[in-house]
Amino acid sequence: MPASSSSLKGRPIVKGFFEKRTSSVQYVVADPETKRAAIIDPVLDFDPKSGATATHSADQLLAHINQEGYTLEWILDTHPHADHFSAAGYLKDKTGVVTAIGEKVVEVQKLWKGLYNLPDSFPADGSQWDKLFADGERFKIGNMEVEVLLTPGHTLASIAYVVGDAAFIHDTIFMPDGGTARADFPGGSARVLWNSIQRIMALPDDTRLFTGHDYCPAGRKPRWESTVAQQRAENIHLTKAKTEEEFVALREKRDSELAMPKLILHSLQINIRGGRLPEPESNGRSYLKIPLDALEGAAWDD
Repeated sequence: MPASSSSLKGRPIVKGFFEKRTSSVQYVVADPETKRAAIIDPVLDFDPKSGATATHSADQLLAHINQEGYTLEWILDTHPHADHFSAAGYLKDKTGVVTAIGEKVVEVQKLWKGLYNLPDSFPADGSQWDKLFADGERFKIGNMEVEVLLTPGHTLASIAYVVGDAAFIHDTIFMPDGGTARADFPGGSARVLWNSIQRIMALPDDTRLFTGHDYCPAGRKPRWESTVAQQRAENIHLTKAKTEEEFVALREKRDSELAMPKLILHSLQINIRGGRLPEPESNGRSYLKIPLDALEGAAWDD
């Protein structure tokens, strides 16, 4: 069932931060009454060419929180991302604030633990976060109630956060001219994604929807806010595919033509650790592990 109308009372202050290297959108959402805030889907900067990591994007969120006089209460992930590193671990160390994600993350951890052949000592139990949310669970940012919606399909563990009149819907629906998210990652499903999208579309028409990425179709400037009514009327995939079967056919055809994200094998081993780098080796340096021939969908140049 969708979030109840009672959970949609209030209008949080939402500030989006576009990270252009990965086309990701990070959010600071605040209760205007108490000035208590949460960070959603923070990005840890990573340059795959040099292997360098940095915290510029995450520090920008903290600077905004300080500038606005907010008190940070939560660091929230919507799912283990396949295209950027999560900065949840860094922000936890920096602030001591509680980190959280959906409870199905344990299924993603088990899947990728096998793909990376990680040792038995790697805990696939979600303990890298302070809190694991169940579907329908409620918590508060200040005085504002938040409802957790399980919205898988893009990944096994994807959740959305409904805060007042706003919903943070990650990689389910993009802006109307961008359509919907892919569903061909390990554990993904176009059919499951359709059901999750219907759950979002059942929210009140004026619910503000905040997406996790914007790839700027036709070179336009980045955008990340729409409404349920706008998506229903304009989304290029949802207006074309009116039924589950039509959507599955459209999404699977589209996914079959896409190369895997450039950072999927880099980022998942960070993100199943709650946004932390692998343990340093004897020389004090952390290393990424890239499994060869683990994923289908390679795009070869002619």
